[in-house]
Amino acid sequence: MTVWNWSLSQNELRTTFEDENEHDSVEFEIATKENEYYRFPSDLMSLKHDLFIHESVDFARRFFVAERGISIFLKIDEMVEESIYIGGDSERAIPLKVYTDLLKAFPNTYELNRYASARTSAVLSSYIDTKEDYEAKYQAYLNKKVTKKGTNFRYYFSELEVMKYKSILEKLNMMLNDEESYSEAQWQEELLQIILLLYPKYIHVFKEAAVRDTYNQSNRNIDYLLVDSCGNTDIIEIKKPFNKCIITEKTYRGNFIPLRELSGTVMQIEKYIFYLNKWGRKGEDKLTGHYKKELSENFKIKITNPSGIIIMGRKKGLTEKQLQDFEVIKRKYKNVIDIITYDDLIERLEFTIEQWKETYKKSKHEDL
Repeated sequence: MTVWNWSLSQNELRTTFEDENEHDSVEFEIATKENEYYRFPSDLMSLKHDLFIHESVDFARRFFVAERGISIFLKIDEMVEESIYIGGDSERAIPLKVYTDLLKAFPNTYELNRYASARTSAVLSSYIDTKEDYEAKYQAYLNKKVTKKGTNFRYYFSELEVMKYKSILEKLNMMLNDEESYSEAQWQEELLQIILLLYPKYIHVFKEAAVRDTYNQSNRNIDYLLVDSCGNTDIIEIKKPFNKCIITEKTYRGNFIPLRELSGTVMQIEKYIFYLNKWGRKGEDKLTGHYKKELSENFKIKITNPSGIIIMGRKKGLTEKQLQDFEVIKRKYKNVIDIITYDDLIERLEFTIEQWKETYKKSKHEDL
């Protein structure tokens, strides 16, 4: 085990002694001030390189020595080939926050004891019965530690997430309040930006993507083809939010049924999915080759049971019975197509904002 080792000599001694004061404290000079840093000579610290610590750092034993006398800087020194700077604004310096996080990562005595028990138990358990499952206890401890780190990590981004989704919600409401000023193409382009933020798994979107109708030997054009980070394709159809385009006002045999605009869009996406699946491997090669300049090297577009997203219509103004029948319609296609109204988008954004707010409050409380 590497332990802390000061190499102090009479050269560093700054105390003068009187015979009658032999029990007085002894003072050594272990660092000199160079600009904003205290310089600790390498030979004094038993290091290969000099150590520089910024004047703003609050010195304490734990800053130098981990559990069981492990020298932190000696560990760092073994891994670098230049002087070590901690804190301050130097480009060469390890930020103080990064260094303190590193200190927290060093195993404490409790963790080291658990680890030792787990390793010993793993060997002995093959020959004799042990009192407890020490390996399981050690893993349970590590799982707790990792979970806590994950919670704090979410906390760091929660404020940014709240700001992001609030901005998206404001943008969407602004568009809905002024929808008449947008052409269909403008509306689709604007909303597509919102959708890509709400569905971050998609990293590419291709407009008017060609798909081969192998039955009629002709080409069709998909309005927007989505490609996720694994190369898998999906289809999205975006319609302006006309109020009466999703479900009838009158019943047919006691049921509200989808209007022509909705049923036609569903049929259109189903046919595109059918064409893509039939195109198969040949289609993957064609699409990858066609969009090669926009894809990263070795990235391949895949056709693996594509699904569809339809953004259209408003739920505002629908009766409870209409909403119930509309939900039945949505669930009928849910395994292939996700039908989303603009009111659904607003609700999702509002719920997401509230969830991130709760994450921020909870994580902040735990952190304290």
